Amino acid sequence: MPDTPSYGFDTLQIHAGARPDPATGARQTPIYQTTAYVFRDAEHAAALFNLQEVGFIYSRLTNPTVAVLQERMATLEGGAGAVCCSSGHAAQIMALFPLMGPGLNVVASTRLYGGTVTQFSQTIKRFGWSARFVDTDDLDAVKAAIDDDTRAIFCESIANPGGYVTDLDAMAKIADEAGLPLIVDNTSATPYLCRPIEHGATLVVHSLTKFLTGNGTVTGGVIVDSGKFDWAASGKFPSLSEAEPAYHGLKFAETFGPLAFTFHGIAVGLRDLGMTLNPQAAHYTLLGIETLSLRMQRHVENAVKVATWLENDPRVESVTYAGLPSSPYHARVASICPRGAGALFTFALKGGFDACVRLVDNVEIFSHVANLGDTRSLIIHSASTTHRQLTPEQQVAAGAAPNVVRLSIGIEDADDLIADLDQALGKAVAQAA
Repeated sequence: MPDTPSYGFDTLQIHAGARPDPATGARQTPIYQTTAYVFRDAEHAAALFNLQEVGFIYSRLTNPTVAVLQERMATLEGGAGAVCCSSGHAAQIMALFPLMGPGLNVVASTRLYGGTVTQFSQTIKRFGWSARFVDTDDLDAVKAAIDDDTRAIFCESIANPGGYVTDLDAMAKIADEAGLPLIVDNTSATPYLCRPIEHGATLVVHSLTKFLTGNGTVTGGVIVDSGKFDWAASGKFPSLSEAEPAYHGLKFAETFGPLAFTFHGIAVGLRDLGMTLNPQAAHYTLLGIETLSLRMQRHVENAVKVATWLENDPRVESVTYAGLPSSPYHARVASICPRGAGALFTFALKGGFDACVRLVDNVEIFSHVANLGDTRSLIIHSASTTHRQLTPEQQVAAGAAPNVVRLSIGIEDADDLIADLDQALGKAVAQAA
């Protein structure tokens, strides 16, 4: 389709990046299930390997189906380019890979998804990297955590599991003043509800597994590059600003400008880390994105109804949904997520840990799974599953205390969801009493 900003989101989610197949005329993006691509001649092959020409070499690096998804995600997020990879966790490592090195650190929110906290607090130590966790509501603490070895700030737009909305504008200001990129995980919001680049984010990461695909069929991740960060300004990012030995001294920032991070992510990140998204997964995700706006509208509508009902139920201690007027994050929704506060939140149950376990054991429509963003409504007790590896203090800081259950509200009939929670709460709290 023509490259123009005049199209609306609903049009772009269907058409961006996609064109009729030139060989067959197929209107839907084909699954290019191939490992390699035939070069026109030796000169063409050399130009591709030298990054002098854009094209397809080998599917660990590039694939036509994946390329459509990358262009669509970059368009929907308002970025310059995107790199797809095998999972959301892969996307996080891929985002940090060009920025970090032994002895360097990233300042990260305490409210990140439990798996991300584990990845940042434990696994990245093996690379010689470290993470400094701070409450991103405490802006002075964020500033104090930054030192000469900091290379990025990392947060979520809507935090998993609590559904807290981050003040992205304030975080971007701190990052700008420190000369650092702001990386925002936008999985819970999707670009339909929030576009972090418009609030100053440098990079946006997603788990494509969640709302973007929307049907619980594949795993995938993506990094969207805003194209607005000057990687050569400070000398802190030599992988992007200095000569790359593997490409005869090519400097990514100098050669590719706004697309420096994107090209590095493919030419070095995917080449050497191999965290490749397979074309069939890309195809399923493209199909899911075609209905993203319709689904997100229903997700939000249902979440408001369910959260409101829970807040008024005497068996419930508290609800964290930012879409409720009682939430301390409610005021941020209008500016950060103007189309709604998403469909992910937690509630604290009277009766504590044991009552939470009984609740998840007695739901019928809700599925007890370690996932979110499905068309189906999902439930999990984070403290005993996704956040189990964390200390009690980390669990509380992340919004996953022992008496807390996380909900991902689907697109079913909201009254049916409420009835299911009602009967399961009756069994859980009755036994607790």
